[in-house]
Amino acid sequence: MSGQDEAAIHRAIDAVWRMESAKIIAVVARMVRDVGLAEELAQDALVAALEQWPGAGVPDNPAAWLTQVAKHRALDRLRHGQLAERKAPEIGRELDAQHEMAEVDFAEAVDAALDDDIGDDLLRLVFTACHPVLSTEARVALTLRLMGGLTTDEIARAFLVPEATVAQRIVRAKRTLLEARVPFEVPRRHELQARLASVLEVLYLIFNEGYSATAGDDWMRPALCDEAMRLGRIVAELVPDASEVHGLVALMEIQASRTAARVGASGEPVLLLEQNRARWDQMLIRRGLAGLARAEALGALGPYALQAAIAACHGRARTADETDWPRIAALYDALAELAPSPIVELNRAVALSMAFGPAAGLEVVDALMDEPALKGYHLLPTVRGDLLFKLGRRDEARKEFDRAASLTRNSREQALLRARARACSA
Repeated sequence: MSGQDEAAIHRAIDAVWRMESAKIIAVVARMVRDVGLAEELAQDALVAALEQWPGAGVPDNPAAWLTQVAKHRALDRLRHGQLAERKAPEIGRELDAQHEMAEVDFAEAVDAALDDDIGDDLLRLVFTACHPVLSTEARVALTLRLMGGLTTDEIARAFLVPEATVAQRIVRAKRTLLEARVPFEVPRRHELQARLASVLEVLYLIFNEGYSATAGDDWMRPALCDEAMRLGRIVAELVPDASEVHGLVALMEIQASRTAARVGASGEPVLLLEQNRARWDQMLIRRGLAGLARAEALGALGPYALQAAIAACHGRARTADETDWPRIAALYDALAELAPSPIVELNRAVALSMAFGPAAGLEVVDALMDEPALKGYHLLPTVRGDLLFKLGRRDEARKEFDRAASLTRNSREQALLRARARACSA
């Protein structure tokens, strides 16, 4: 096999792993009841693919191949008694409760033994990783790792913290779940609220990683957006009276409606005000607006519902010029009051610049320049460069776009920022 062919297979393996790793880990975790071990076994399947596929070729259903290998590895561990002391009594009790079976495949027996309230291994995985025994930071980092298949570097950039910090959180989280013997299950209704906030935060961050990938060659990773929305809808059915659940789902749906318009013919990013709105998915916009209305009917708007209301202003505008920027600025004021953060302030600056002129936005941005949390955040110099460009301060703008390009790890975004820097010198 040529080096080129082998490289293509490795890219295929990486793509499959990105899309399917969470499902594989969830299936195996349902069997072994240990998310750390489940990830280890799934990684074993990945190693097997890296060893076998270059010679044998990519199978017709690569995700099923990886899942079967991981399940076989899990069954081997169970059969050989490496989990017997901790797992055998539990599995035995559950198997006794099933219908009598004279002969049954071991894998089917294990699967049938497990209680299934919601019928979704991925959701079970989310709630396990968001158990109150973990800190909020650990819950989010672990779930992003397991659910989104993100690297520690990508999670670190999403959190604006050092990569070593995220790695430690994940290792400690797995150890804590194991030592606490946390069950792999969706909590009962009376326990849901304790875990709901961090579950929503996880889904929000997974969606954002899909919507604007922190690294790699693609501007978007739509599979992550789809998974976050799918799980969000399930959570909304599970807790129908929670305003913020509907707010988050509405936000994701309205944002996702722009997917087809956010990427050009060659994969390059297309910014919001330059998008062809005829390509926006009107069905998703209608769904999102309906979800926002439901959130509003349930009470005062929380941070996710407020962001959905901001997204709705864009969704309702037929053209960029029709956007109600004063209302968006007012909604960001409310969001900054309710959930203050440097990121919210940066977005508020953009809204103020659109509603009241670039100087108004630049004043807010300049106040954020010494904010420690934004030190390596590429969107701060991006926004500042845009405002300086609009004010005619092109040399300063060019320097900001160059700095932003040096900070982002997404190649598509780097190309866009370098093009904007060149435009400052034109």
